[in-house]
Amino acid sequence: MPGRPPRIPLPRSSVEDTGLPLPTPVPAPAPEPLVLEHRVLKSLLGAWALAACSAQETAAVEEHLGDCGSCADEALRLREAVGLLHPAESLDLDPALRTRVLEGCLGRRPPRIPVPDWAAPYDAETARLDALLQDIGDAEWHAPVRLRWFEGDGPISRRTTVAGVIAHLITVDGLVAVALGLEDPLGASPREATPAARTEAYWNASHFPPTRSVRGPWREQSHNLVRTVSFAGGGSGRLPVQYGAFELPLSDSMLDRAFECWVHAGDIAEAVDYPYDPPAPRHLHGMIDLAARMLPASLAERRRAGLSAAPPRHLVAAGAPGRSLRLEIEGSGGGEWLIPLDSPGAVASAEREVAHVALDGVEFCRLAAGHVSPEEAAAGQDGDREAIRDVLFAAASLSRM
Repeated sequence: MPGRPPRIPLPRSSVEDTGLPLPTPVPAPAPEPLVLEHRVLKSLLGAWALAACSAQETAAVEEHLGDCGSCADEALRLREAVGLLHPAESLDLDPALRTRVLEGCLGRRPPRIPVPDWAAPYDAETARLDALLQDIGDAEWHAPVRLRWFEGDGPISRRTTVAGVIAHLITVDGLVAVALGLEDPLGASPREATPAARTEAYWNASHFPPTRSVRGPWREQSHNLVRTVSFAGGGSGRLPVQYGAFELPLSDSMLDRAFECWVHAGDIAEAVDYPYDPPAPRHLHGMIDLAARMLPASLAERRRAGLSAAPPRHLVAAGAPGRSLRLEIEGSGGGEWLIPLDSPGAVASAEREVAHVALDGVEFCRLAAGHVSPEEAAAGQDGDREAIRDVLFAAASLSRM
């Protein structure tokens, strides 16, 4: 109604719009310093070290520390003790640190007897596994581990322990040791050729399950292998290593042993709930390349066993171009490989490419290790479905105990 003040106040004008001088802020008065007795100040040292005092108490304590030597010494001890209470930082080293340090050292002073390039992945992976074993406790050596691989069209597994896995690595690495003229870890027992038979023989030779005592012999054997191939030189890479049903040149065998060392280190890390990273990219690339080069022989073996999805549509003479599948490995250590489909002796041909498969590098390695089935492998697929199925199953068939 006219004549009455509005119920809602009108907006006020800003003082900046009136032309009047702005008010000068009045500073807050400084707090009065506390005057405390020596015994009170001494009792506050623990709270001060934990940063739990008020601003006035902190000022009073710090002023007192400049005048009292005994309290200053006590305050220093308390601050150091508080530092020990902070959460400990992870002591795990970057997996690539060892490689970087070695490269830096060797760049300044090359070794008189270098490790061959094809043995470097084995050297690195055994060192990483040894660092993992150093961190686990006595009880964890008996933690259950399930070894997994692929046979025919289905998965196979074998139950053991962490110590049993290291015993398995000792016996299969022993195939390389025998080829190099070193001592066989099976001793005077019959030298079974297949990795599975050798492992069972080693396990059965002891009246008690393996314990952490297997770490020493495994570590010594791995060092001897690296030392021997280094002294033998790069030309020793052509030396054959027998695996029973097949053989590999020493250079490929060392890559194979590096791959299995990494795979079983992952099995151990999973059993003891410990993080474990993939190999360095260039080492991973070498392992993937070995698996890709072994795929044609695995394809042929599956055909002979009647496990192929379809027989080859065309017989191709050795050295002639044939149908091919493009295997694209993505991520760290990846690349592209053309896989001949019709014969191990055929030449892969981009012009006769009938299928394309894309896989992550670590996922492909898990497939080749028998840790994931061909159906579960997350793959980008295009082209001939039967050829793709054959190659994925052939990759899984590369695995063994």
